Amino acid sequence: MMESIGVASVDELFQSIPEKFRLREPLQLPGPRSEMEIIDYFQARAAENSVGYTSFLGAGVYRHVRSVVADALLQRGEFLTSYTPYQAEISQGTLTAIFEFQTLMCQLTGQEVANASMYDGSTALTEAVLMPQPHVEEIGYTTSGQIDSAALAKANLASAAAVVVQSPNFFGVLEEIPALADAAHAAGALLVTTIAEAASLGIVRPPVEADIVAMEGQSFGIPPSYGGPYVGVVATREKFVRQMPGRLAGQTTDGSGRRGFVLTLATREQHIRREKATSNICTNEALYALAATIHLCLIGKEGLRELALQNVAKARFAASELEKISGVRRVFSGPVFNEFVLEFPRSVKLINAALLREKIIGPLPLGTQYPELTKRGLVCVTETISRAEIERLAAAIKKVLATPV
Repeated sequence: MMESIGVASVDELFQSIPEKFRLREPLQLPGPRSEMEIIDYFQARAAENSVGYTSFLGAGVYRHVRSVVADALLQRGEFLTSYTPYQAEISQGTLTAIFEFQTLMCQLTGQEVANASMYDGSTALTEAVLMPQPHVEEIGYTTSGQIDSAALAKANLASAAAVVVQSPNFFGVLEEIPALADAAHAAGALLVTTIAEAASLGIVRPPVEADIVAMEGQSFGIPPSYGGPYVGVVATREKFVRQMPGRLAGQTTDGSGRRGFVLTLATREQHIRREKATSNICTNEALYALAATIHLCLIGKEGLRELALQNVAKARFAASELEKISGVRRVFSGPVFNEFVLEFPRSVKLINAALLREKIIGPLPLGTQYPELTKRGLVCVTETISRAEIERLAAAIKKVLATPV
């Protein structure tokens, strides 16, 4: 093989790597170990990961109810090892799953067409705002925690292609999408709505007034997994379909009139001339799209509504219990889903340090992102948090605040 490629030694294959970065001695690794010893080792390391901890940390990815049924189906070889569905005749299962996923996403978002194969919600949003190619200008918030609509009305939107709104937003507050859509459309701009907590759609009115919706589908039965992988979604009006990134699976019939599925749109740099591609950062996320599809089909409309109601009810209970503590109060008056901002009489970071000793991961300190919100923390409570854990959090914070600094 070396003779065929014209090198005298294996070392020549690594000439492009600077000398100081080359490994000149074996890595300091334990072993060799037997299979049983390796399993024992990793089980011990896994036991070190947040065992017994309860997280109330906001602005992140959360644990939601999920079924072992999804895991069992995902691990079937025909799904687990499948690749991009380029050839319809051998990819009917994958294409069917993608088609059903797209249908569910349209039903949830109130849009006419949805794609598949976005990495996650953040890259889906990036792709969504590139569709109309806007410029960037940030609008502030009000005492409700919502976008300052007066400031939006005064903003120079004449050259803006889109207004981007997250709901629930960073503070956990639900935005007034219809009013914001009116303001954007009046200026000739599109409204792009991004949804970080998809479970909210079980009870929150879908953003039907939006022109483009970018969403993270992690709360549909996908575990946190230390930050990924997840599944992103872009849903939009049919008239914008040619600007959509990712893939679009469509329904058709074969020569015998039988129902079948094909890849109808894949405007990536791999498929068409690179300069005409709408995206080059999406890949085949069909496995987690399937996970979300299975999850939604298992719990159904009523199950999704019940899950969402559990989030709302537990967040309200947590807020009421914490507000009973002297010096703790709600910061924003706007409606929330499962996150809310509280003001504390002491540094949130100091409170969190004490909570960790009680195996509680506390609120997100907001002073780093917003200096005017020092001593404010973003709390999240999902349906997986029990009443007892909420009461334990309140008792722990009360104890911390009662202790002299």
